[in-house]
Amino acid sequence: MPVAVLRDGSTIDIEVHGDGPNLLLPINPKPAEEGPEAQAMRDWGGDPELGHSLVTGLRDTFRVVAFDYEKHLMAHPKTLTPDVITGDLLTVADAADADRFGFYGYSWLALSGMQLAMRSRRCAALVMGGYPPVGGPYAEMLATTEATYRMAVEAQESPSEQVVEPGDWDTVSVSLSPAQAKQFLVLYHELQGFDDLAAQAELSCPRLCFAGSADTIDYGPRWGGVRVDIAGPIVDRRAELEKLGWEVRVLDGLDHMQAMQADQALPIIKPWLAARLLA
Repeated sequence: MPVAVLRDGSTIDIEVHGDGPNLLLPINPKPAEEGPEAQAMRDWGGDPELGHSLVTGLRDTFRVVAFDYEKHLMAHPKTLTPDVITGDLLTVADAADADRFGFYGYSWLALSGMQLAMRSRRCAALVMGGYPPVGGPYAEMLATTEATYRMAVEAQESPSEQVVEPGDWDTVSVSLSPAQAKQFLVLYHELQGFDDLAAQAELSCPRLCFAGSADTIDYGPRWGGVRVDIAGPIVDRRAELEKLGWEVRVLDGLDHMQAMQADQALPIIKPWLAARLLA
């Protein structure tokens, strides 16, 4: 199993599955272990088997380079900037002998993929799920990450037990440490001056974006009182995105968690990537 040594000296395990064109997949490839964490994920509409299912569904066509980047960041918090993320992703590709590769990321990992594709011509195809390439909610995500960091500090100083209702963000307690939360606060601070429309000129590889049509979350005052609208910029600016070179898919009626599931994502990303990377 390859191991990537990142610039800060930390290491990240990589699993390589299948043969064919390289596909970087920053997600946990291991089968889920049952327990409270897996059940909590299901309660919120997630799937603890998601990464494993994606790898299983893609490895017959691609050489899948899978690595749990988010888990790595939880274990090794850092100053998380777009340049740092790009450096980490390219180091993983180097460790896996992936000179050219496709990339699929969802949510903040999707915007990370766009930052990577802007900075490196090694990215041969880009799929962004659950985050708009143009009109992204960078200011709103800054507000929510500021709230997350504040609550992480408060939880460290005054731990408390709170009953959490799945789907109700007002009851959620933050389990991240201040160091873990701060790195995402740093990332969205760095992105406040980012012009994602102007940045389209820096993208040259084939690219696809998709989201559920109901991918919008309204956060209460505790979380900054903002609406994080993922679907709106993709649905409302679809013609503009297509003119800019994006292929667009909208999953009717699905929210953020539903659209990321393997049974929804695989039928979109697999044939599209195959047509671009196998050509």
